[in-house]
Amino acid sequence: MRAYWMRTMIQWHWISSAISLVGMLLFAVTGITLNHPAELTVEPEVTSLSLEIPTDLQQSLAKLEIDGDAPLPADLSRWLGGQIGKSIGSRTAEWSEEEIYLSMQGPGSDAWLAIDRESGQIEYERTDRGWISYFNDLHKGRNTGAAWRWFIDVFAVATLIFCITGLMLLYFHARHRRMTWPLVTLGLILPLLLAMLFIH
Repeated sequence: MRAYWMRTMIQWHWISSAISLVGMLLFAVTGITLNHPAELTVEPEVTSLSLEIPTDLQQSLAKLEIDGDAPLPADLSRWLGGQIGKSIGSRTAEWSEEEIYLSMQGPGSDAWLAIDRESGQIEYERTDRGWISYFNDLHKGRNTGAAWRWFIDVFAVATLIFCITGLMLLYFHARHRRMTWPLVTLGLILPLLLAMLFIH
């Protein structure tokens, strides 16, 4: 029975480690960058554009009587995406009688555009905070969308399995490795002491 559980734990341990390996590297590195924001500052790059909607799209837009939250028309979204170099997709915009406002936040960046419904004038601005900010936002799940949130959940489960099976393997091998439980205890006590003594 012991041999069976040993084989099972080893199998689950290597499978979960393979699944979570790249994610662990990403979250470990970005844990360091998040812990040192002052030393890793990057000057944001701001891009501003002023555009005018083509006549045919402006006429189609003028016929729409939308007030509230709704996506932009598909043809307007495609045209805008080509102009600003960023896909609009089905993002929800805020419609009023005078203006359409669209927020396009993403990891490591913030962007918005405003459309004057009467004149067809567009103001667009994007702030890019660099690759470090991009990966930090992936770590936090900030403005990353549903697919990345699902990845974080799957990664978290795989990491839990990795840790639990690792603990079981430590248990199986502890009798031959005297420092096993003192080191595990140190890993528990050290952060507790730091939190109690230095975090107020």
